[in-house]
Amino acid sequence: MDLRKILDRPGLPALLLRLGLATILLYAAIGSFLDPREWIGYFPAFMTNAINGDVLLNLFSVYELSLAAWLLSGVHVRYAALLTAATLGGIILANFNLFAITFRDIALIFAALALAALDSKMPSPDIKK
Repeated sequence: MDLRKILDRPGLPALLLRLGLATILLYAAIGSFLDPREWIGYFPAFMTNAINGDVLLNLFSVYELSLAAWLLSGVHVRYAALLTAATLGGIILANFNLFAITFRDIALIFAALALAALDSKMPSPDIKK
C-alpha cells in the first residue's frame, strides 16, 4: 500500500494523537502501580500532607487509566483531550521546581490541544484497508 494513501486517511491525525496521549497516561499509571516510590515524589507536599501519598498516587493512577481509556474510546474526544491538557498543565505547575523534567509536558499539552481542535466528527481511519 502506498504510504501517501495511508497518511492521507481521514481521521488518522486524531487517531495518532489519541494513541500517543493514551500511551503516556498508561505508562505513568502502570509505572506508579509497579514502582510507587519512583512516582510519589511528584506530588507537592501540600497534597501529601492532606492525603496519604500512597492513596493519592493510587487515585491519580486510576484517574490516568480512566483518561487513557476515554481517549482510546473515541467518545467525546474533544473533552478528553482538554482534560488531558489541563492535567498535564497541573503537573507542570505542581512541579515547577522540576521544570527540567516536566518541560516536555508542554509539547504533550499542545498535542492534546491539537486533538481537541480537530473536528470531532472526523471518522477514525479503517486500519484494516
